[in-house]
Amino acid sequence: MRRTSVAGLVLAFGVVAVVGWPVLRALEANGVYLPMVPWLVDVAIVALAGGVFWLGWTVRAYQKGDRPSLDGLRAARTLVLAKAAALTGALLGGWYLAQVLLVLPDLAVEPRRDKAIAAAVAVVCAVGLSVVGLVVERFCQLPPSDGEESDTNGSTATA
Repeated sequence: MRRTSVAGLVLAFGVVAVVGWPVLRALEANGVYLPMVPWLVDVAIVALAGGVFWLGWTVRAYQKGDRPSLDGLRAARTLVLAKAAALTGALLGGWYLAQVLLVLPDLAVEPRRDKAIAAAVAVVCAVGLSVVGLVVERFCQLPPSDGEESDTNGSTATA
């Protein structure tokens, strides 16, 4: 399985932000206003990042020899979850960045400023989820076996 590309995540983040901003502007032009991002969203994203990191840490502990056994299927599921977390964080981050860009010209208005701050915190949480996904993906990387060649990216097979 190939490692998740950081460039691909940045591209997804940017595309969602660039496409989401005019969509949100068109919605507001038609009188549809999105509510402020609830703080529960930030808590949920951080909790998800913590869960992914905890699962990845068990795989890392097994590879370092600190854990006696680990089911291979659990390690593979952790890898897939890490890849999904990285992509989800990039997509959510782009969406919340589009919301920040939407209200950026109106920061003098207090409700719009509060909306920008809430969305900016969500962007930071989402980027953190992506980073955790990439780190856990690294935790799941298998060490090279004797005689195994690395691929062009310098990485080896993953769990």
